[in-house]
This record gives sequence, C-alpha cells and structure tokens, in this order.
Amino acid sequence: MNDIVRNDDSHARLDQLAGISQRLLDRARALGASQAEVSCSEEHGLNVSVRMGEVETVESTRDRGIAVTVYFGQRKGSASTADLHEASLEATVEQACAIARHTEDDPVAGLADAALMARPLADGTFPDLDTWHPWRLDADEAIDLALACEAAGREADARVSNSDGASFGSGESVSVYANSHGFIGRERETQHSLGVALITGQGDAMQRDAWYSIGLAREDLEAPAAIGRRAAERTVARLDPRSAPTGEYPVLFSTEVARSLVGHLLNAVSGGALYRRASFLLDSVGTRLFPEWFAIGEHPLRRHGLRSTAFDAEGVATRENPLVVDGVLQRYVLGSYSARKLGLQTTANAGGVHNLDVAANAGGLDELVRGMGRGLLVTELMGQGVNGVTGDYSRGAAGFWIEDGAIAYPVDELTIAGNLRSMFAGIEAVGSGFDPRSHIRIGPVLVGRMTVAGGG
Repeated sequence: MNDIVRNDDSHARLDQLAGISQRLLDRARALGASQAEVSCSEEHGLNVSVRMGEVETVESTRDRGIAVTVYFGQRKGSASTADLHEASLEATVEQACAIARHTEDDPVAGLADAALMARPLADGTFPDLDTWHPWRLDADEAIDLALACEAAGREADARVSNSDGASFGSGESVSVYANSHGFIGRERETQHSLGVALITGQGDAMQRDAWYSIGLAREDLEAPAAIGRRAAERTVARLDPRSAPTGEYPVLFSTEVARSLVGHLLNAVSGGALYRRASFLLDSVGTRLFPEWFAIGEHPLRRHGLRSTAFDAEGVATRENPLVVDGVLQRYVLGSYSARKLGLQTTANAGGVHNLDVAANAGGLDELVRGMGRGLLVTELMGQGVNGVTGDYSRGAAGFWIEDGAIAYPVDELTIAGNLRSMFAGIEAVGSGFDPRSHIRIGPVLVGRMTVAGGG
C-alpha cells in the first residue's frame, strides 16, 4: 500500500481559488453591486466497485464549481460556472448582476453581518482542525481493498450466497468562501470509505444487509476483513424473519438508526421550516421537549471531526453551542437569512450543523436490550412517513424482537408509529457508544412506548 502523499498541491489550489474569488468580488463591485459573495471549490477522487470477485467500475472524478451572488441593495442575483477562463468568469458575474437588477427587493436579503465574521489567526489562517489526510493510492490498490472486503464477507459464513458488491472511495476537496466584508476563508478536507453488501437465502427468503466504514484519514477506516465479516454477521442474522405482534411496546433504535431521530429534530428547528410555519416545534425555544437528563451540544471546532469548521457557509464564526440542555430546547438552527425572517440572529449554521453530541445516560446496546424486557430493536428504517408540520411519525422497520431481555428472532415488514413530540418526551435512555460514521454522535435510543404494527 502506498502511504506517501505525492504532490500535495492543495495550498497552491487554494491560493488560485482565493485569487479568483477576489477578482470576482472586485468585478461585482465595479458593476455596481453593493455586496457580493463567492464560493469556489475543487474536488477529485477515485471510486471503484467490485462484485463476486470481479471489477465492475473504476472512476476517477474531478469537479469544480464557482458560484457568485451579488446584492444591489436588497435585490439578489446568483450565477455559477465550472470554467476558469476569464471570459467565463466575467460572464458569470455579469449574469448574476443582470438577475439582481430584475428581481424584487427582499427586506432580509444580504450578507451575514460583518461583525460576525470569523477572525483568522495572526498568520492569516484559521485553526487547523485536522481534516486533511490525502491517500493517493492507485486504482489497483483501491480494487484490492474492495476485493479483500468482499472476499472476507463471502467467506465468513457459508450461508452468504451472493454479493451486492463492495466499493471503495477516496476523495479530497479544497474550497474558498469570500465576501465583500473582506472575509476570505479557506478549507480543505479528505474523506475515504469502504463497504460491502451481502445476500443470503434464496427467492422470497432472500435477505440483504451491509456494513461500511468512513473517515477523514486512512487510519479511521476499519480493516477490509473486519468490514466484510461485520456485513456477513448482519446479513445472516436476518434469516428467517417473522412478523412482530401488533401493539404498543418499547422500541429500541440501534446506534446506526438512532441519529435519524436527531435529524427529525433538526428539520423541525431549522430556520426554513420555522419561517414557513411548517414545523411542529414553532415557538419551542425554552420549552422542555426531552427528559431532564437529555442534552445535545454542537462542537464545530473539534479536531478531526467529520463536520469541523471555523466558519459556516456565510463566513460566520462557529463556536461550541448547546442545542438542548436539561431537556430544554435552547435555540433554533439558523443562517442569517432565516434568522432575519424570524427576528433573530444567525447561529452559525448556514450550510448545516457541525458535530452534534447527544449525552448518554445508560450502558451499551446489550445492557439496554436486557433491561427492556419485551419489545422491538430497530436496525433498519424505510420510507419517509414523517409529517414535519404535525410531528406524526410512521415508518417501515426491520430488526429483532426482544423477549425476556434477549434477542428472540429477526422481524421485518413492520410499521412503527407515534408522534415525535411524544417520542422525544418518552425517551427513557440513550446508550453509550456512538456510530463514528456520522457527525451526529448518539448511542442507541430507547423510546418507552410506540405503536408496532406487524402481522401477528
């Protein structure tokens, strides 16, 4: 395996993008724009896929994007290009300005406030958050990793009869955001992944499951053999599923699906949903939504975090920021536009949230299973049955039925239902141990009572 990073030209590419950004801002000002912002990015990577020991695809990618937004007072126009030639860049700024001149005034349009911009260090850079770990392997090396992962899964258990394939991906991106406040921010990030999906059983009894690993650095990934074996274990555990009894039972969301509950919370407290009055959590800041022990914190400056950054998509400085304390919602999730629509201030979440941690109050998954007596362990969710306006929740599910504090048998073709307000308030435990493949760190979550609809 080639561990040597060759020709790391990321700083030169960032310098080039920064120079382009400044020229575009200058041109926008010359054309009469009162404010302007530019986002530039370059990405390149290698992706391979294999199936049943044979190579299916090898893809080398290289993408570039430049987006310009201008403001004439409170009229906004945007245009984008992937072409770095001066004529194309010039045309992009001119197009953005032409669009702005023909749009209506928006009283809350404009850049984020200048006073909120992130401040660089003395040398002009921002803190190194350890997000840059290039892995310049060639196609043959990438193929070998995917083949080894699939082979380990197929060989782990004789009941694994087929494969849906294994894939490996490695990519790096550099980006610059600049605006007419004088802010210019540079970021670079890498991400690598390896995974496999396996099949067991025949015909109507066929089951499929998978496992993957993802990280910023090569060292973050699980070993190919470990990923393959984990996928095999998950796949054969699903053999001969039954239908669960219908009724109201405790529901334990496994670690890898528990973060979807946080996702529903984030959707409900995001600025866009709130100012459109399309959220079941309108006017909920300062109210208790969860049990008193429950807490969520945002940690954007964490070193080596999957979503670490010193500034958001508008250049606003990020900071440690609680979202839920003692079960009480502390704030919404806002960029500057939605904040102004609501008469509030941005929470530095333009572009999304950064590294959320949900505090645990219990042991691991096995301990929670032992303590729940009888109920459902959910390991997979299907469908989009969540109403963001009412909070009504109804999703297809699969997993395992629990009897006497132990896994009794696999179950599928179920529906679990409730209302998110009641589900949040009814969380009885958040277990220890989180899935490192997500920027939302949360362990398994036990909801005390939900409706389970099966065939029994």
